[in-house]
Amino acid sequence: MPKLKTRKAAAKRFRATGSGKILRRKAFKSHLLEHKTTERKNRLSRLVLVHERDEEAVRKMLPYL
Repeated sequence: MPKLKTRKAAAKRFRATGSGKILRRKAFKSHLLEHKTTERKNRLSRLVLVHERDEEAVRKMLPYL
C-alpha cells in the first residue's frame, strides 16, 4: 500500500492529545483585539477538542496523527 500524504495546512492547525483526541485553536483571536475584553481574549486563547462530527475529516487529512 502506498504512503499517504499529510495535508500540511491541517498539520499546522491540529494536534493530538495523549488519548488520541484532536485539539484545535479557537477563532477570532488574530486581530481587532482592542475592543475585546481580557476575559474574552483569554477564553479564545484556550485549546478545545474538535467536534466528533468533524473529527473523521481531520483524521483523513492527517493520516499519521
